[in-house]
Amino acid sequence: MKEKTIRLIPAVLATGIMSFSGVLIETAMNVTFPTLIHQFGLSTALVQWVTTIYLLIISIMVPFANYLLKNYSIRHLFIAANLFFIAGLIIDFWSPSFSVLLLGRLFQGVSTGIALPLMFHIILNFTPMHKRGTMMGVGTLTTSIAPAIGPTYGGLLTSALSWHYIFLFLVPVLCVSMIIGLVTIPEMTIKKTTKLDFLGLLGVGLLFSGLLLFLNQLGSWLSLIPLLIGLAGTALFYHQANRAEYPLVRLAVLKNETFRLFLFGFLVCQFLLLGISFVLPNFLQIILGKDAFVSGLVMLPGAAVGAILAPISGRVLDSVGPKKPILFGLTFATIGWIGLTILLKSPVLLGFFAGHVFYMIGIGFAYSNMMTAGMNQLSEKDYGDGNTLFNTLQQFSGAVATAIVATIINLAQIHQGNFRQGTVLGSQLSLLFLLILLIIIFAATIIHFKKKA
Repeated sequence: MKEKTIRLIPAVLATGIMSFSGVLIETAMNVTFPTLIHQFGLSTALVQWVTTIYLLIISIMVPFANYLLKNYSIRHLFIAANLFFIAGLIIDFWSPSFSVLLLGRLFQGVSTGIALPLMFHIILNFTPMHKRGTMMGVGTLTTSIAPAIGPTYGGLLTSALSWHYIFLFLVPVLCVSMIIGLVTIPEMTIKKTTKLDFLGLLGVGLLFSGLLLFLNQLGSWLSLIPLLIGLAGTALFYHQANRAEYPLVRLAVLKNETFRLFLFGFLVCQFLLLGISFVLPNFLQIILGKDAFVSGLVMLPGAAVGAILAPISGRVLDSVGPKKPILFGLTFATIGWIGLTILLKSPVLLGFFAGHVFYMIGIGFAYSNMMTAGMNQLSEKDYGDGNTLFNTLQQFSGAVATAIVATIINLAQIHQGNFRQGTVLGSQLSLLFLLILLIIIFAATIIHFKKKA
């Protein structure tokens, strides 16, 4: 019945284009930071709010989308998300000030916060189990490859025209997405089964905004205020998740040990993707004196490799299970990341090319398969909650990663008293911090598969 009501591949393509555009523009703006700092007179810590406010809105919207998917048709949600995105693009193309730029990013965050869970909702509910790995690979491709393509796209337009055109050139892409979706996603009757947990949504908002403000003000005693707000939001959300009749997210799925492991591993991969998309382009511009286009171009070969491997790795999982592709991927990712960390001390442009390609081979095999392996542990009734946790924490972890590396670099610049030397030190410390997270998840995954064996 389900397969007859929706044309699966073009429907995933339509939502995937929107999700891809959302994640693409997220990292496309990273290479514009030096330009924005100069144009608007901003600090490194302040300019990264172009990315942070966007990821914050997504983090709040994804749990809300779990409610929306249970109460509104996927066709209506698709149309709403597309219109929000187009509105945000037009606002940012026109934006004469930093505050207006942030307003447009807010609109785009609302759209992507609906589009991402909508895409995985379609995959999980309309794809046969024996093809799920492949389709999840295609879906996750949007969130794993776009961060690497984004800097090239943003750098090319910033160098050739202006950062404003990063937004304009995506308007026709979103129009194509709209047309495909209108043709392939039919109207479906939805039986409303839940009520909106307003207190839970408030808790999510306080949690994410408080913690992100805390990370952005790290090093100042004023950071304690947003930290307390974040902790209060965490307490409120946790209370509602366990006590409310219709919670935004049921946290019972976290009792599954395998689901928890692959969720954490997936988030570490997201940390790496967003961290390197911030560190590497800015390092190349500030230290090596490259322009925004070259800085983005360095990440393009790795992006191409990851794009090819994402669906292929899903097919491998469908054939042989999760162990081999995930461990293979984590091995390559670790080797590539170590290479990138070492190169920051004695930078060689071709070395950055090679290290990023090596690392993206690993991401191509591990990233989407971790989500698939985690979701396969759940029953169908828990897909919505599992999907929400993956997508919410994915976006929040991206915001956290960006905030942490920006804070580390900013503090190093202040501590060194020399902008260039501080950038080198901060970049090294940032990649070292992320390397430790990667090694932890690598070790935990090895132990998990040994136990299962």
